[in-house]
Amino acid sequence: MTEHVEWSEPEAPAPTAQAPVTPADAADAARLVAFGLQPKLLPARDQEYADLLRRYREDPPFARLADAVAAGLGLVVLEVSPRAGMAVTAAEDSVFAVRMGDYARRTAADSGDRFLHGLAHLAVAAMAFPRPEDLADDGYIGRVTVNGVDAFVRQACRRLEERAAEQGENTDPATDAPGLEAAWRIWARRSATGATKDARRPAASTTGIVAKAVTFLTDSGFLQRTGDDNGGTYRTTARYQLQVRDMAGSAAMAELLELGVVPVTDGTPTLMPAEETDDLELVADAGLPFHSA
Repeated sequence: MTEHVEWSEPEAPAPTAQAPVTPADAADAARLVAFGLQPKLLPARDQEYADLLRRYREDPPFARLADAVAAGLGLVVLEVSPRAGMAVTAAEDSVFAVRMGDYARRTAADSGDRFLHGLAHLAVAAMAFPRPEDLADDGYIGRVTVNGVDAFVRQACRRLEERAAEQGENTDPATDAPGLEAAWRIWARRSATGATKDARRPAASTTGIVAKAVTFLTDSGFLQRTGDDNGGTYRTTARYQLQVRDMAGSAAMAELLELGVVPVTDGTPTLMPAEETDDLELVADAGLPFHSA
């Protein structure tokens, strides 16, 4: 007599319980985020930073914990890598967010200057990464100069003025109502250099505004100063490339690139909008890396 044997699927192994998060883990995750908030600090120059980055990449639970700490602070993690460290940007509601209005008020009494400061930041970004392939290439290093950015914006002003004339728009608005003027009209009427008794560059001149922008970006770890030619020369960092990628689809950036002043290729999903729209307007509070008020 043959004995009947019932076959069944082997039992699945019980899931391995994850080790509970300890206060030390939370402290390390917060420490990593703190390193990320020091944009000039490079992992190659700080062993603790490098060790925490390695742990982030090799320990998924720790990575999720660090991401959660960043999210709780209103930060968006753009990239975690040896080249960029823990690159974060502030969400619009974050306490770390810098607003265009606050930035402009530090150096300007004229409300119209808010447009100029925002436009300067957009121009630096557009000149630093003029082509989509530049923005996509992790090894690409952009270079800008203060005088070059001012010349770029003035060329864009001429393009916008030509387009306004072709479309029959008012090209001579009231000079006592700068808030009603487009940014390009304010820039075109402002002196590029001005003059002071001690030969300093006036902060209200357009090159002074560009200098303020690149100084801010340098202090924030987005640019590195490389020389004094042409009002100051600068090179981009990995963090700046990530920052520009994050805002490359903005209408204000697209408006500048759409003018054709900086060469770009067709069919791009990054620097150019997917299709033509009617709402590509330069706005006062759209300057990188700021949030609108």
